[in-house]
Amino acid sequence: MLAIKNLSKRFGTGNCLALDDLSLSLVPGEIYGLLGPNGAGKSTTINLICNLLRPDAGTVQIGGLPASDATKRLVGVAPQENLLYPSLTCAENLDFFARIYGLDRLERQQRVARCLELVNLGDRAHSPAETLSGGMQRRLSMAIALIHQPKLIILDEPTTGLDIEARYEIWQLIRRLQSEGATVLLTTHLLEEAERLCQRIGILRQGKLLAEGSQAELRCWVEAEQIAVVEVSDPRQTEAAIACARDLGYSIRYYGSDLAFWLPQALDLRSFLAQFEGIDLAGATLQPIRLEHIYLEITRQAQVPTP
Repeated sequence: MLAIKNLSKRFGTGNCLALDDLSLSLVPGEIYGLLGPNGAGKSTTINLICNLLRPDAGTVQIGGLPASDATKRLVGVAPQENLLYPSLTCAENLDFFARIYGLDRLERQQRVARCLELVNLGDRAHSPAETLSGGMQRRLSMAIALIHQPKLIILDEPTTGLDIEARYEIWQLIRRLQSEGATVLLTTHLLEEAERLCQRIGILRQGKLLAEGSQAELRCWVEAEQIAVVEVSDPRQTEAAIACARDLGYSIRYYGSDLAFWLPQALDLRSFLAQFEGIDLAGATLQPIRLEHIYLEITRQAQVPTP
């Protein structure tokens, strides 16, 4: 559905490299998560897919066609900021964008009704957009992205700023889109969101794709079966705990201010604590390997200078 090959893009008088030889692809019907910090190149990638920018090198193909004005109808985008006309009703917002895509009157009526139903806003068709909650406005923005029946849907930070209930509603909607055959490119800073929704994930940093694959495939970046996060009463005990962990063959990591040990075998809490007898641990929790651990390890290794 989407094939990006050796894509590069520079900006500004300083010739800043925003994308560096990026290659990735999406197969029909999958949800692909593109992750990375601000400035990683995600927005540039989206703009190139939408033919809003021209690449300096490389190609973008959508449905087998080179990205151009002709492929814009194949792509639907829900940007991070909702682009709604506040005083227009939900139906009027959708009808306006359907006109832009050249849908005739009957087709517009059918698509407006269908998209409102799809995002569970059928009962708010005649409500002005400004009267909707944040979660409803987000769903309306996604309905606009769907109005012309695109083959590829790009969701840019779809749940940013939403409360947990609205977030769950958006997740349910994304799963529904996939069940109806949609191909989705999702950008998000919420790793739990990517963990729950995405079949494959690409991790982007400074314009380079550091790693790509399913969560099971990316799991190999963390050479552990379990992670122990420990609390230590004072700095001297911290040094003792780290020394003990190293003697046990555990890798040491800091997640923010949290001290963590990588365990090569899963343990129960009692067995883990017994290994640190005589060291004053204030607390410890055992955690499974999560996407956040994988993401941090991939980006950490990318920052380690090569000898």
